Amino acid sequence: MRTRDIFLAGLLIMVALPVFAHHGNAAIDNSKQITVTGTITAWVWANPHSWLKMDVMNEKGEVDHWVFEENAPATLVGYGLTRHTFKAGEMATVTARVAKNGALVGRPSKIVVNGKSYGGFN
Repeated sequence: MRTRDIFLAGLLIMVALPVFAHHGNAAIDNSKQITVTGTITAWVWANPHSWLKMDVMNEKGEVDHWVFEENAPATLVGYGLTRHTFKAGEMATVTARVAKNGALVGRPSKIVVNGKSYGGFN
């Protein structure tokens, strides 16, 4: 009986760990999408999330510094992305769901660079 209890406890822990490790998109407004075009300043290929950073000219003629959070590299490879896909200085158009609080951050659904489109991330 004791072996069975240890096995069940271990199984419960293995099933529960991914729940604790995962975090949602509670800060993102899923009902609102924007599309911006600007200059890539950095493509951070890292775990647990990658980041596309861009400078985008706003309607006042000022530069806004956007940050788009992407999935982990292991997931992004399946979408054809690598650590070398985006380079600082390239122009990009990003369609993304944005933060509820108005911060210049978002989760992209589509990225277009050099005429090539990457999408379906979320």
